Amino acid sequence: MTLPPLPIDAALPALAEALSLGSAAVLVAQPGAGKTTRVPLALLDAPWRQDGKIIVLEPRRLAARAAARQMARLLGEDVGQTVGFRVRMESKVSARTRIEVVTEGVFTRLLQDDPELTGIAAVLFDEFHERSLDADLGLALALDARALRPDLRLLVMSATIDGARVAKLLDNAPVIDSPGRTFPVETIYAEPDPLERLEDQVAKATLRALREHEGSALVFLPGQGEITRVAERLAGRLPPNIDLAPLYGQLTPTEQDAAIQPSPPGRRKVVLATSIAETSLTIEGVRIVVDSGFRRVPVYEPSTGLTTLATVRVSRAGADQRRGRAGRTAPGTAIRLWNEGQTAALDAFDTPEILAADLSGLVLDLAAWGVGDPTTLAFLDPPPAPAWAEAKSLLARLDAIDGSGHLTAAGKALARLPLHPRLAHMVVAGAEDGDAETAAELAVLIGERGLGGDDIDLGRRLDRFRTDRSRRADDARAMARRWSRLAGGSNDDPRDPGHHLARAFPDRVAQPAGPRGRFRLANGRQAQLDETHSLAGAGFLVVADLTGSATQSRIRSAAALDPADLENLFGDRIVSETTLSFDPASGAVRARRQRRLDALRLADEPAPVTDFEQASTLLAEAALKRPETLTWSKDQKALRARATFLHQTLGDDWPDLSDPALASDPSWLVPHISGETRLSAITADHLGQALDALLPWAKRQDIDRLLPSHFSAPSGSHLPIDYGAENGPALEIRVQELFGLDRHPSIANGRVPLLLVLLSPAHRPIQTTRDLPGFWRGSWKEVAKDMKGRYPRHPWPDDPIAAPATSRAKPRGT
Repeated sequence: MTLPPLPIDAALPALAEALSLGSAAVLVAQPGAGKTTRVPLALLDAPWRQDGKIIVLEPRRLAARAAARQMARLLGEDVGQTVGFRVRMESKVSARTRIEVVTEGVFTRLLQDDPELTGIAAVLFDEFHERSLDADLGLALALDARALRPDLRLLVMSATIDGARVAKLLDNAPVIDSPGRTFPVETIYAEPDPLERLEDQVAKATLRALREHEGSALVFLPGQGEITRVAERLAGRLPPNIDLAPLYGQLTPTEQDAAIQPSPPGRRKVVLATSIAETSLTIEGVRIVVDSGFRRVPVYEPSTGLTTLATVRVSRAGADQRRGRAGRTAPGTAIRLWNEGQTAALDAFDTPEILAADLSGLVLDLAAWGVGDPTTLAFLDPPPAPAWAEAKSLLARLDAIDGSGHLTAAGKALARLPLHPRLAHMVVAGAEDGDAETAAELAVLIGERGLGGDDIDLGRRLDRFRTDRSRRADDARAMARRWSRLAGGSNDDPRDPGHHLARAFPDRVAQPAGPRGRFRLANGRQAQLDETHSLAGAGFLVVADLTGSATQSRIRSAAALDPADLENLFGDRIVSETTLSFDPASGAVRARRQRRLDALRLADEPAPVTDFEQASTLLAEAALKRPETLTWSKDQKALRARATFLHQTLGDDWPDLSDPALASDPSWLVPHISGETRLSAITADHLGQALDALLPWAKRQDIDRLLPSHFSAPSGSHLPIDYGAENGPALEIRVQELFGLDRHPSIANGRVPLLLVLLSPAHRPIQTTRDLPGFWRGSWKEVAKDMKGRYPRHPWPDDPIAAPATSRAKPRGT
């Protein structure tokens, strides 16, 4: 077999020696070196292979099919003979197959079914720099499997990777470097107008590049939506000899193959692609790359359990991979839609999926492998603890693992299906319900976008999928039937799509919340869809897919849910409770009876108040926030003021009965208003009972002794003392009633002098003092002289200490 020379050829002897002397190696080969197709073929003749298969892992189905076809072509054979492939929904292998190209997820299933990898001589991890979750898991399990198969060869291949770090993971395996084969690529930076839509920028740049440069163009865009919109802008504006070809994961194999096939002589093409075309593929004739600078990635949020698609900047490694596409077969041009200075600010590499993904599938796979602690396996990057914990929580809710992390019987059933645990649970539960095939068909639609159309309503998509007679739909239905049989269920009791989807996404059951089209999910998140969509008016939905931020989520796929199904499926989780709250408008405690499923409110109606203890607490709290509403009597206010003064003067042996202190702990009032629900029902009698509890009889006697409520004047009058006065306990008294008193009135066993507000006969203040004897001997003469002219009928003696106290005026005629 004579093959055309490629740069990788120079590295093949060293690689052969490394795998002959050891069981692992790392191959760092630059783009264009030919590693994907040349290395597996070179290993066919290795003595250690004997008759074992060589498994080649590719990150995508498109790359797996393309690699298998190219190797078969080099051998002059059809795919399925020496070289075959196996991907989801399609395989071409035979008894003769010795090189089998598989996607990384398929390899994980192979390992789970046969941990010894019987009949397999070597596993080659191609494009490992993409760091998919399946690739990291596959390598960790393969390394663990070598305890059973020390003769198993492992080869990690990549174009941009830290070879030394991977080599250390492989017990310091040798690293072989190989140059690539790339032609010169001119890089042009075209800074976009920030006010212009991305699709318009890309379309303009593409048309200009086609006019100014030769060859076909490969245009990198974030996702299918942008590809569709750019195609619309280019339609009718391309020269007649230029074809337009989209390339993304949801296309049929035939459509994908058409995008990567060489153009006929005399024709050019524009391939509008996602990051699916960054690596593994060589599209013949491409000499122009237009890079939007963005890619779409799944981002997992452990706090909500949701994976959403985020549009992010491409990494520097990704941008270099894209740029290199222009120089695979001839000199080319790469046009980057950003300014050159921004390149340095890009992340060096894409984030490994294990650090940003939903790990529930990983946890399930490891549990099936018998591993509950990921640190016991060799991961290049260990799984993050929050995502790991959330994944375990989800699997526990699905009854897939027990408290120790071991698989349950239900978990074993889930692990048999090549599906995300949510979808596997849906199919297994569907089998128990007697409708496994509908559940499996829905799992296909969720995993294979585009089948059955792109309607948000999965019920409609399911109907169209069932009548679709395309090859892709036939293969998908066959796969659904296989899953249905694996789940072991019958199909004699058809159920609505929403019923099945609620099994997979119980946390995404949703109800209307606000304007038409806005919904609240059971996990508390908000999401919306267009108000004109038929699902916008649904009473309940099950949301299968969301995109956008936590505050601006849009529903990408969902199905209506029958309320009866909601009750049947989640009856054990629906909580009924009566809640009380204080209504300020009515000044009363109100009760409402609610039924809730997590964050969803299924019913909310008025109810009678029956929990009088809680009602009393709410009423007391509300009353004490508005103390002016409480009907304290004059005597009660005075008693509170006296106790509060003792607290301030003598310390904590006495209660603080001020408004702020009473409001800080309403428990003093609660027992005395039991049965009441309105502020207006709280009377002075209730408050008096509470004061009796706060100030028992013995304490009141002490108060009366230390702080008498009244002052007995020399005149015989009994006058109230104001303990709530701003400047301390005060006594308002006509000055004549204090004649004959040569000591200042005081309280608290003489320790606290009263503030005397001395009044005229007309009860107007004439002096305030805390030193009555000093007043008599000092300013009294001036006061008396002034007052005598105003009030001649009242006594104003020169010596008030010697005069008799009186509350009366002088008799007439005296």
